[in-house]
Amino acid sequence: MFATPDGSHRGSPDDSSDPSHRPAGCPLPGIVAAFTPRLAEFAFEPGFVAAVDQHTAELRELLYAQGPELSPRPLDREELSDYALGFLDALTEIGWREPVGYDFAVYRLTAICWLVREQGLLPA
Repeated sequence: MFATPDGSHRGSPDDSSDPSHRPAGCPLPGIVAAFTPRLAEFAFEPGFVAAVDQHTAELRELLYAQGPELSPRPLDREELSDYALGFLDALTEIGWREPVGYDFAVYRLTAICWLVREQGLLPA
């Protein structure tokens, strides 16, 4: 669905919307559009919630744990976007398709979606 061999993961599914509200080449709007429906599954899939929470923690550590600060620095949209682009490129290379259930990529992409929404990294 999202990471396709033709590289179509780089744009938002809403390419007709106002481009001034979307950072150029940023995969985050597309990830949010594609994986926000998965957030509704939190209500009845506690295992999914736990896995996404773990992936969110890993992403926070990966993106926040730079520098000597005792408290985490704010999440940077560009860093998350760069990470997401690399992750989507890797999925494209292996020919990944979104499964009906869950796999590592679904957990990770849902965690990215949750972080973007929770941190308000995209304009409304």
